[in-house]
This record gives sequence, structure tokens and C-alpha cells, in this order.
Amino acid sequence: MIRVLLVDDQALIRGGFRALLEAEDDIEVVAEAANGEQALALALEHLPDVALVDVQMPVMDGIEATRRIAADERLSEVHVVILTNYGLDEYVFNALRAGASGFLVKDTEPADLLQGVRVAARGDALLSPAITRRLIGEYVARRPEPDPQGLEVLTNREREVTALVARGMSNDEIAAHMVISPTTAKTHVSRAMTKLRARDRAQLVVFAYESGLVSPRRS
Repeated sequence: MIRVLLVDDQALIRGGFRALLEAEDDIEVVAEAANGEQALALALEHLPDVALVDVQMPVMDGIEATRRIAADERLSEVHVVILTNYGLDEYVFNALRAGASGFLVKDTEPADLLQGVRVAARGDALLSPAITRRLIGEYVARRPEPDPQGLEVLTNREREVTALVARGMSNDEIAAHMVISPTTAKTHVSRAMTKLRARDRAQLVVFAYESGLVSPRRS
């Protein structure tokens, strides 16, 4: 059973999401929060698998809530998915940098929302290669120079798999590209995440571009 925390300041939106999610046999909404402060308290109380978090809320916004969830070791298994009205914007990028696993637009198709919750619960990133390229092209590429800090802790293999993750490859695709087993590919990805203190693959994507390991111009 996938346990979900809904975080949005509009009760009507929360109610719609709850009805959709709880119609599924494998998903349970364990709590609802109207702002980021409530979200933190309820996340600690219920330890959900996925937190669907709106960006713009009173008291504490979704970005700060995401940052605090990501920084709390007790919530290391909580995967934050940002809900946005506007699609890709700077709020979304800041949320990803803060520790979110991905994002969904509020008017997404119901089937895509349900799939997104299941993907996040598995610990995978909700970032398609096309979205990744646009995200990096618009925001990370604004930096005049990449910051390679952190690359030195990775082996050459770990750098290679991190770059391939940033290009949108799954572990099986990485294995085929590098001519290694899927298990070995998964091990390299996991070690890179551990060394970089990345909560999930989304954090590897952001790191790969910000460090200059992957160039948005060649994506």
C-alpha cells in the first residue's frame, strides 16, 4: 500500500485528489495539510511514502517544506512530488534543488497522476529526458560557469552513470550502454547517490548539470 500525504491550501483540490487516489487498491491517503508547517508535522506523524506538495501556500510554502523534509533524516523515505499550476517554472527548479523527486501539473490526466505517485513511491525521478533538457536549459545554464565541487568523490564509473542518469536513462539502459549487468549499474547509481547525499535520481540530474558533468548544450 502506497501511503500519500496531500499538501495544498485549497480544500477542494485536496478533496479531488483524495477521491482519485483512494479509488485505487494500492494507494491510501493518510493525511491532508493546508500549508508546509502542517505538512512537516503530519509527515513525521504518518511517515508517508509520497507527499504531493503545492508550491504556493501560506505559513510555509512548498519549497521550504520540501527543503525541511529532505533535511530530516527521519523523513528520508518520504518522496516529495511538487504540484504546480504552471508546468515548468523556477519554483519547480528550486523545489528539485531542495530535494523534490519530481513534479506534476495539477491539470494532468488522472492516469498520469496515479502513475506519477507509483513512480515516486519506487524512488524513481519524475523527470522525462525532454523535461530535463528544458529544465536545465532554462535554469542551470544561467550560471556563468559550472561548479565541479563534488565530482572528486566519484569514481570514473560513477561519473559516467551519473551523466547517463541525467540523460534520462534507466538502470537497464545504462547497463546496456556500458555493457555491464543491470545489478552493477544499479550499484554504481546507488553509490553515486550515497557519496553525493542525493535522495533520489532527480538529485543526480541536478548535480550532473550544475557540476558541468553534462552540458545542456549537448543534451
